[in-house]
Amino acid sequence: MTWTPEELTLYSSTEEIVLTVAHGRRVLRRGRRVWVVREGDDLYVRSLGGHASDWYRSARIHRKGTVRAAGLRRNVAFEPADPGTRERVDAAYRLKYGHYAAAFLDTVTGDQAASTTLRLVPCATRTQAPVCSAAALPAGRGSRLRSPLGPAGRWHALFERPRRQEEKA
Repeated sequence: MTWTPEELTLYSSTEEIVLTVAHGRRVLRRGRRVWVVREGDDLYVRSLGGHASDWYRSARIHRKGTVRAAGLRRNVAFEPADPGTRERVDAAYRLKYGHYAAAFLDTVTGDQAASTTLRLVPCATRTQAPVCSAAALPAGRGSRLRSPLGPAGRWHALFERPRRQEEKA
C-alpha cells in the first residue's frame, strides 16, 4: 500500500503529527506529537529520546499504530528505515524544521535520533491497527495530548518564559 498524494501532502506539510502505537486490539500509549518528514514518497519519524523512548520501543516491538494530523487519521506499520536514507532524511528535517533553533535541529539529525528513524507505511486496510480515539482510551486519557517538550506541545515551548500569576489574568 502506498500513500495517496493528498495524504503525503497533508502529513508532510503539517508541523507535527500525533502518533499512537497499538498492540493487538488495544492502544499501548497515549498519542505522541512527533515531527514527520517526507523523502520521496515515504514519510519518516525519529525518536528524540533515542532507543529508550517508550513510544519508539513499542513501535519496534508491535510495528503498528495510527498517525493523525489535521483531522486525517491513518493506520500505519512502523518499519526501520534503510540506513542509506539517512542523509536524505536529515536534509528533509533541515529543510522543513530549519526555522527552529540549531540545538533542536542538531538533536533530530544527530546520531542518536537518526538511529531510530522509522518509515511510516500505510496499512492496506483500516482494520490492521485499532483506531486511536478518546473513546478507545481508558477514562481520563486521550482527552488532552501532552508532549514531553512542554505544555504547548511544541519545541519552542522550552524557550517560553514561565508566566507569573499576575500575567495569567
